[in-house]
Amino acid sequence: MSKEQHHICQSKTFEMLYQKYAKDLRRFVFYKTQDVDAAEDILQETFIKLWDNCGKVKFEKVKSYLYTVASNSFLNTVKHQAVKRKHQATLSSSQTNESPEFIMIESEFMEKLERTINALPAKQKEVFLLSRIEKKTYKEIAQQLDISVKAVEKRMHQALIVMRRDIGNI
Repeated sequence: MSKEQHHICQSKTFEMLYQKYAKDLRRFVFYKTQDVDAAEDILQETFIKLWDNCGKVKFEKVKSYLYTVASNSFLNTVKHQAVKRKHQATLSSSQTNESPEFIMIESEFMEKLERTINALPAKQKEVFLLSRIEKKTYKEIAQQLDISVKAVEKRMHQALIVMRRDIGNI
């Protein structure tokens, strides 16, 4: 364990990092969510994850780690809300001709889909959600993540392999 990693786990260093990054990170998340409470929740969740992983995060990578965790938390929130809306629409639709068995199978599929997405490695998950949930192009994703379009394509390809293996064609 390097000296820098050890310092993140010290409360004074952690507090200094919070003071240094929290304000800008809160703005970044608010810009995405447009919701003060959601932004604050994601901010707190991000710093909790930093604390939980303080021994694994390199000191010089803290800022990148914080923004990646915050982005992933936001994307998870968006994805979860979309799943909930779709599920609620399915349940509340009184004009549906679907059988209770079909509705149950669909619900189980959505849960399996959510579990599979959450199990993807962070970089693949981020690209997958940006592409499939936020409907961004590979070029837009590459610009946002500051990586090449080829890297986006590779991450998406790897994510789709896992998704197809665990769920089937999507």
